[in-house]
Amino acid sequence: MPPHDLPRTPATGAPPGADLAERYRAVRDLTEALAAPLGPEDQTVQTMPDVSPTKWHRAHVTWFFETFVLGPHLPGHQVHDEDYGFLFNSYYEAIGSRHPRPHRGLLTRPTAADVGEYRAAVDAAMADLLAAGVDDEVAELVTLGLHHEQQHQELLLMDIKHVLGTNPLRPPYSLAMPAPAPEAESLRWVDGVEGLAEVGHDGDGFSYDNERPRHTVLLHPHRLADRLVTNGEWQAFIDDDGYRRPELWLSDGWAAVQAEGWEAPLYWEQVDGQWHEYTLAGRYPLDPGRPVVHVSHLEADAYARWAGARLPREEEWAVAVARQGLAEPRFELDGPHPRPPAPDDRGPLRQAFGEVWQWTSSAYLGYPGFTPEPGAVGEYNGKFMSGQVVLRGSCCATPPGHARLTYRNFFPPSARWAFSGVRLAADA
Repeated sequence: MPPHDLPRTPATGAPPGADLAERYRAVRDLTEALAAPLGPEDQTVQTMPDVSPTKWHRAHVTWFFETFVLGPHLPGHQVHDEDYGFLFNSYYEAIGSRHPRPHRGLLTRPTAADVGEYRAAVDAAMADLLAAGVDDEVAELVTLGLHHEQQHQELLLMDIKHVLGTNPLRPPYSLAMPAPAPEAESLRWVDGVEGLAEVGHDGDGFSYDNERPRHTVLLHPHRLADRLVTNGEWQAFIDDDGYRRPELWLSDGWAAVQAEGWEAPLYWEQVDGQWHEYTLAGRYPLDPGRPVVHVSHLEADAYARWAGARLPREEEWAVAVARQGLAEPRFELDGPHPRPPAPDDRGPLRQAFGEVWQWTSSAYLGYPGFTPEPGAVGEYNGKFMSGQVVLRGSCCATPPGHARLTYRNFFPPSARWAFSGVRLAADA
C-alpha cells in the first residue's frame, strides 16, 4: 500500500442513533483487546518503514475521530493535545505537516499509557456527541472512522507480527495455535463466468470510492482453483529450485530475489534441516495443509508460472465470488493464522474470505468513471493508483464486519508482511 492507515472515502449506509453508538463502542473495544497482550515496549517498536508501532495505530485512529468528527461537530470541544495532530497525522496533506513515517518508532513519548488516556478522552466526547443524536453527514463520518479503525486492527496484527517475528527469540503474541491441518484435498478447477458481467459496489451499504462505480466487464473463458495454495505445495516449488530459476520470475521479482536473498516466504526458516514458520502463536514446524501466507505478488506470479497457471484477474475473482456470496469469515482474537477449508466450506471457491488476501494480476487503478472524493478524507485512493497490485477477499486478521464482496485491497508487488496468499487461475 502505502499501508491502509487512511480512511478512503465518505461512507454510505451509516447505521442510525443508538446502533451507531453501540458499533462505535464495539470497534473501539476490539482495538484495545488486540493491544492487550502487548507491553509498552512491544507497542513502541518499528522494525521497518512500512510497520507502525501499536501505540501509533491506537492514537492515529483516535486522532481521526477528534479531527474529523469532534472538532467540527461537537460545540466547545477542546483538543486533547495540540501536538498530537503532528505526531499522528498520516498522509493528510490538507491537514498539515506530520512526523516522518519511518521515524514513528522513535516516539517514546507519548507513552502507551498516554495513548490510552487519549483514547478514553475522545471516547467520552464521542459518547456525548452520539447520545445527543447526529445527522446523516456526521453518521457517515463516524461510520467511515470505524471502517478506518478496522483497517488498523488488521494492520496492528500485521505489524506486531513483524515486530515479534524479527526478535531472535521469536516470542508469541498469543499461545492459541490451532491443531495441525489435515492433508489438503486435491486442487480442483472451477469454470469461471464468461461474457459480460457487472462488477463494483452497487451503492447499497458502506463502500470506499475505489469500489465504485459499478460497471460492465468482458470475461474470457477461464478457470479458477477451488482453494488456496498450501504450504506443502509451496515447499514443492522451493524443492524444485523455484527461487533459483530466473525463467520463472518477472524482472523485478528476480531482482528482489537476488537483492533480498529470498529463499522462502517471509517467516519461514530452517531449523535442524526442517522448515518452520513463525506465527502469532510462535514458531512451529511448517504445517503443509495450511494456506501459504506472507508471499509477495512477485513470488505469487513466479509460483503460478511454475505451476503452469497464472494469477486471476481482479474481475474474474470478483464475478465468481459474487455468484456464491459472502459467508461471514471466521475471526479468532488470539493469534489469527490462515486455516484449511472449513468442513462446511464446499465452494465452489473455498476460502474466499477470512484466510489470506489473494493476489490478482490486476494493477490497482480506478474503475471507469472513478472520481476521488473531495476534501481531506478523499486523499487516499486516487493518489496511490500507481505501482500497486489489487488483492481480493480478506484475511484471518480482518475484523468481523469489515469484509465485502467488492473490497479492493492493494499493496506494492514486493510487499510480503501482509497476510497475502495465492489462488491460481488459468485460461480455459
